[in-house]
Amino acid sequence: MRLPAALLLLLGALAPAAAQQASQAPAGATLSTVRARGALSCGISTGDPAWSQPDSRGEWQGMDADICRAVAAAVLGDAKKLVWQHLTGQNRFPALTTGQVEMLTRTTTWTFMRDSSLGVNFTAPYFYDGQGFLVRANAGITSAKQLDGATICFTSASTHELNLQDWSRSQGIRFTPVIFADKDEARRAYESNRCDSYTGDASQLAAVRAAFPDPAEHVLLADRISKEPYAPAVRQGDDQWFDIVRYVVYGLVEAEELGITQANADQMLAESPSPAVQRLLGKTGGLGASLGLDRAFLLNAIKAVGNYGEVYDRHLGEGSAVKLARGPNALWNRGGIMISPPMR
Repeated sequence: MRLPAALLLLLGALAPAAAQQASQAPAGATLSTVRARGALSCGISTGDPAWSQPDSRGEWQGMDADICRAVAAAVLGDAKKLVWQHLTGQNRFPALTTGQVEMLTRTTTWTFMRDSSLGVNFTAPYFYDGQGFLVRANAGITSAKQLDGATICFTSASTHELNLQDWSRSQGIRFTPVIFADKDEARRAYESNRCDSYTGDASQLAAVRAAFPDPAEHVLLADRISKEPYAPAVRQGDDQWFDIVRYVVYGLVEAEELGITQANADQMLAESPSPAVQRLLGKTGGLGASLGLDRAFLLNAIKAVGNYGEVYDRHLGEGSAVKLARGPNALWNRGGIMISPPMR
């Protein structure tokens, strides 16, 4: 259908005004705080293999750490401008709501009650998981239903306890809980035979298993008793900051779909004829300006950590010791459910 000439003239007159307004998007409270400090305060774990753990040089590595780096690069142009805040399950949400951190990226599951009652907002899922069970291979256990009467270790202030209670009641299974304040304590308890099984999100258990001296002595059961979507959380009340963190995550996913990598990002910016690539990397359009950021905010994020697939592979996939299949975390057009909204 052709639009009337008068309407076309009106739209043409409004377009420059809209572009000017987008280019002048003011910095909200959180963005101003981060810029004034010159660093992003990011909440991660006290140590969690494949997610946030120091390497031999003391540099924090993992999928959660790289999400923080991507946001720092997008906002400040430098992925190293970070203040790491190492949080437990108990203090992670208070640290966010009181302003100790600007974002929480700590293998934190997005749930209804957390989103609606804690004063936080979850941004964009960056990993889909489910709760599983780690057992010793010599126990001969092949199904979670064989854990009737078992002693099971898990961490407090997590979704694991309620999931375990719901599952055990529905299955008529009894268990003895052994609860710890953090994952390191729970892992050590399992290693020292204080419990028959260690339960947690399957990806975390796979990473723990890979770090054991002899991973073959332990089995990650195939059973999954919950759904655990991880998403960075931010404080309620700052829509601009919510959108910034959300669209950095989505930008990494979109980059994988478009074939933009850490190594080729500059070349794609200069040479790709794709309008979608040009918009994502800031050559055209006003994605960055609409958020109060530099037009190259996603280019900077991708150059800092790579696209979503590269981040996944480095810490959980074939490039890691964990070697966890992508499963639901594959792109939507490759059999998974990872998808970005249209970046336009």
